[in-house]
Amino acid sequence: MSSNSTPYYFVPGLSRHPAMAAAGLVAFGYGMTGWVNHTSWGGALALAGVAWVLFVLYHWFGDTIAESNAGKNGLNVDISYRWSMAWFIFSEIMFFGAFFAALFYARNIAMPWMGDVESKLIWPNFTAVWPNDGPAGLVEKFTTMGPWPVPTINTFLLLSSGVTITFAHHALVENHMKKAIIGLAATVGLGFIFLCFQGFEYYHAYHQLNLKLTSGIYGSTFFMLTGFHGFHVFLGGTMLAIVLRRMIRGDFTAEHHFAFEGAAWYWHFVDVVWLGLYIAVYWM
Repeated sequence: MSSNSTPYYFVPGLSRHPAMAAAGLVAFGYGMTGWVNHTSWGGALALAGVAWVLFVLYHWFGDTIAESNAGKNGLNVDISYRWSMAWFIFSEIMFFGAFFAALFYARNIAMPWMGDVESKLIWPNFTAVWPNDGPAGLVEKFTTMGPWPVPTINTFLLLSSGVTITFAHHALVENHMKKAIIGLAATVGLGFIFLCFQGFEYYHAYHQLNLKLTSGIYGSTFFMLTGFHGFHVFLGGTMLAIVLRRMIRGDFTAEHHFAFEGAAWYWHFVDVVWLGLYIAVYWM
């Protein structure tokens, strides 16, 4: 094998990045411990830990991108990346599956059980109707969040972003880089608008509907599902923005662009989760 040929399987050398990332995570964990115990230094240390981890990841991913651009990642590394991304998305499916299961259990199992004849002896005034503020009357009255208009607008935005990223992928495969850049930029923009609308929705929930994380099982499941999904939209949008920068820089070709594909897989996953969330949370 010549020195300029792609290795069978590229294995990078010793790296400082894992140790540096571990230090940041330890600082974050220790800072969070202090934060929840109301220390003066906890919040600052936790935020410093997050900033340090982001700094490390920036340089770590930069080294990985440089290795790819140098032609060190052959077919076998490409297969490993594909399997890694597939398993990562599977873990996210299980993550959201647990949250949807919590909603299903609260609404379809625990609620009827608390409203049966035997439970009436303990909570005589409890009505097993969803949404519910609990049997003890400790939760402040709130108004539920309906599907109109913001959730429906956000559904349209995410579905549209699925179309634009598919357009960008086809353009990239056909080596139409300008069209691919336009399609990907539109996807990032639609994701950003989605997050803006979700921020407005949360403001409306807190200030007009009195719907909070503490609003019983409805409030906790609502913010748990929609909040974590919003975080995943932010994460997927960040991936796509980095891919967009690399595409403008000319890192991808029609044959080699798995970074784009992996981010696109993740974005389609985010779209599908939202459709389930839109039905289960806002309509049911």
